[in-house]
Amino acid sequence: MKQNDSKDDHKHAKNYNSARHSAHWQQLQQLADKRWSLASLFAQDETRATRFSVESGALYMDFSKQCLDETVLSHLLGLADSCDLSARIQALLQGAMVNTSEERAALHTALRLPETAKLQVDEQNVVADVHRSLAQVARLSERVRTGTWRGFSGKAITDVVNIGVGGSDLGPLMATTALDEWADTDIEVHFVSNMDGTQLDNLLKHLNPETTLFIISSKSFGTIDTLSNAKTALSWLLATAKLVAGTEDSVLRRHFIGISANSDKMSAWGIHPEHQLQLWDWVGGRFSLWSAIGLATAIRIGMPSFKALLAGAHSMDEHFAQTDFGQNLPVLLGLLAVWNSTFLQVHAHTVLPYDGRLSYLPSYLTQLEMESNGKSVTQHGDHIDYDTCPILWGEIGSNAQHAFYQLLHQGTQHVSCDFIACVRRYSDKVHNASLQQQHELSLANCLAQSRVLAFGNDAVGDGILDNKIAVDADKYKHYRGNQPSTTILIDELTPQSLGALIALYEHKVYVMASIWDINPFDQWGVEMGKQMAESVYVAMQQEASDQFDSSTDQLLQHIKRFS
Repeated sequence: MKQNDSKDDHKHAKNYNSARHSAHWQQLQQLADKRWSLASLFAQDETRATRFSVESGALYMDFSKQCLDETVLSHLLGLADSCDLSARIQALLQGAMVNTSEERAALHTALRLPETAKLQVDEQNVVADVHRSLAQVARLSERVRTGTWRGFSGKAITDVVNIGVGGSDLGPLMATTALDEWADTDIEVHFVSNMDGTQLDNLLKHLNPETTLFIISSKSFGTIDTLSNAKTALSWLLATAKLVAGTEDSVLRRHFIGISANSDKMSAWGIHPEHQLQLWDWVGGRFSLWSAIGLATAIRIGMPSFKALLAGAHSMDEHFAQTDFGQNLPVLLGLLAVWNSTFLQVHAHTVLPYDGRLSYLPSYLTQLEMESNGKSVTQHGDHIDYDTCPILWGEIGSNAQHAFYQLLHQGTQHVSCDFIACVRRYSDKVHNASLQQQHELSLANCLAQSRVLAFGNDAVGDGILDNKIAVDADKYKHYRGNQPSTTILIDELTPQSLGALIALYEHKVYVMASIWDINPFDQWGVEMGKQMAESVYVAMQQEASDQFDSSTDQLLQHIKRFS
């Protein structure tokens, strides 16, 4: 569909009904005061696990260990209807101006549309633009993968370094790591994000400047974190190039690719026009791994696998748009998050993948959820009088068990959890008996931990817990239970199933934002700190400094004593 005039869209977006003033909201507030006991809920209903589970494609979601019943679920679904969620979903997918504060669309879903789809935004054929960019990604990645891309000395590229930060780093890093067993090239892919130079310095010690290609990923091409690393990388290359009569122009042309929405800045920096990949203003950084930002991933796993990743995400887009809310994975996952954070006052959420390949998923979701929904003002500009996004963190499950599960089981904080695991693994290994046993052990721990978190000392009969340890003399061994959790099982981790999983969480974020009536696509909260850093940096170069607060001025003086 064609996007409407931006001013009309802006007005239309603000005219959606608000869930906050619905009768369902008031009913949920009352239901939240109920004394919820997961042990009792399961004891009263033998079919609970069946009724509170849904499935789509390779994903199976069991939310029966959440503190809710049919009445709560009915009112949560009522919240979705009360805020016109169906219309909001269509607006998102059709290119309406859902990013109201920046007056533009948020069309990351268009990045995974098939080439035969049709979508126009501001008279522009979005699908054609996306597939032209994907074709360029395919051409450049194939040149690198086949060894036809040569460095300044004529040697083939052996290492690719993606320089980015935030969504230009976390997304491709997460996906590349998760799918590394799908890699079909010896070319190594590395990621650098931190502005202090530590990552880059450690990496450059082990790389050959003659065979290293850098991808500068920055939507604005003005992010100081990224450009400072890029400048250092260029200096490193030039130091060697001079020894073999390589010119700065040849180094820039043969060793740098730029990905940005700002072609003028890429050109000014020295990126050759043929090596510039396009982003659009309707792609948010944390939603951009499906775009040219995924170039590093495509180089590592190949374009067919990268397209399978896109196809998996598109399948979840279709599920989100077409499935009844009562069986809709993103809708249910988002509603559960609202129930926990806004009504049950569970202000912390942890993501626990029991699969080492998903080691960067918690970090990726931390940005996706907290940068999107860490808001305290509605799209109307009104201050919010209810809790929105919880604090989110996570770790691989087995590591987390030996780190922060103590707090989950016996701390004073209520924390909701997402357990994520893959059902099948190592089936293609010739000598897989030991590995298969490890996989099954990991799955057993995943299920056991969610069970103990739910039922505490009522989880009897497995040889681990027994109610007898809860006597007065052993109160320090008491497990209170009642920590709500959802378990997501993936049939098998493939590019397609990973794409569906990531899109599931993207749409979860949008559902939460719709209920809370906030804009999940801006991030004004990160801007002031960046601006202040520029002023502080200028002051750091000056002899005197008394222009800030007394603490900052004092800290600056202390730093200057050792500079």
